[in-house]
Amino acid sequence: MDIKTNKSSLQSKENGIKKSNEISMAELNYGLDLNQMQLLAYAIFSTQQDGKTEFQKHEFENKFGIEKYKTEDAYEDSKKISGLQVSVKDLENDFFKFTNVFMDMVYNKGHFKFEWHPRMTPHILNIKERYVVTDLEVASQFKSSFSWRLYEYLKAHYGYFCRVLDKNEILRLFNVKEIKTYQKNIGDFKRRVLDVAINEINKFTELYVWYKEKKKGRSIVGFEVYWNKGKVVHKATQKQIDYIQSVISSVKDNMFTYMNLDNENGRQRAFETIEKVKSQEIHITDPVNISSERADNIITELEFDLGVLNSLVEKDKKKRDTSIYYNWLEDK
Repeated sequence: MDIKTNKSSLQSKENGIKKSNEISMAELNYGLDLNQMQLLAYAIFSTQQDGKTEFQKHEFENKFGIEKYKTEDAYEDSKKISGLQVSVKDLENDFFKFTNVFMDMVYNKGHFKFEWHPRMTPHILNIKERYVVTDLEVASQFKSSFSWRLYEYLKAHYGYFCRVLDKNEILRLFNVKEIKTYQKNIGDFKRRVLDVAINEINKFTELYVWYKEKKKGRSIVGFEVYWNKGKVVHKATQKQIDYIQSVISSVKDNMFTYMNLDNENGRQRAFETIEKVKSQEIHITDPVNISSERADNIITELEFDLGVLNSLVEKDKKKRDTSIYYNWLEDK
């Protein structure tokens, strides 16, 4: 059953991480708090950028908007994720196994370095089959680790729109099965865990999630979790943003050349065109929130306006300033 929604989410290809479905649904994130999940995600992000799991503490802080990440915090979080294991169990068939996520981890004066277990790298590098993409800009808005866990779990169930989970299964999903309060009062779990996660997912992501309670008598014995997938709109890339800024800067730097025309009508049109070009700068002012498609349209408009300005200079029979005739298309 394919359920549609009009919801959309602006996401960046450049800030996404990929994980295989097996890892996204495994107990990899179990027991991690939000900062630890962010550190693990940034280790994946770093590896997928250049194959090296090395980064500076300030890069991690900037990615997730962490104001001050102390060495003590780095120690506790690194200790937790460096001991992660992926487990596969089939106790009915007398089988289980554990795989370490990392082989080694070093932190030295703000510099992180992780070494993945060889069996883990296929799940984050050269992924050929089904995988989950998580935009770190979107995930960085989560205030709860429960939101991150549920978000990736639902995305890993591609093609589904519902999961029916009994009480123990949903407590295990959020790694709160051992909390006696939730075992005794599933209503508290619903308010403090499930509702929190769903509210954040609905607010920040492309998914719209809701649930129905499964009851036996008056007692809640499980949940039917439903979700719709909205449209993911790709955010403008850094290359597009840099290109737009370069064209605008070039026009501003050569403004007097364009305006120094004998023809009054030409000067007026040059002025209007320059103002139009300058007005595009608002679209690339931080935070940049335009789509890749919108960026392409802006580039097309800028290239047209640049052609108009160059044509005005040519018609006015002035000596051409070759610096303003840079072939931006070749560097696009």
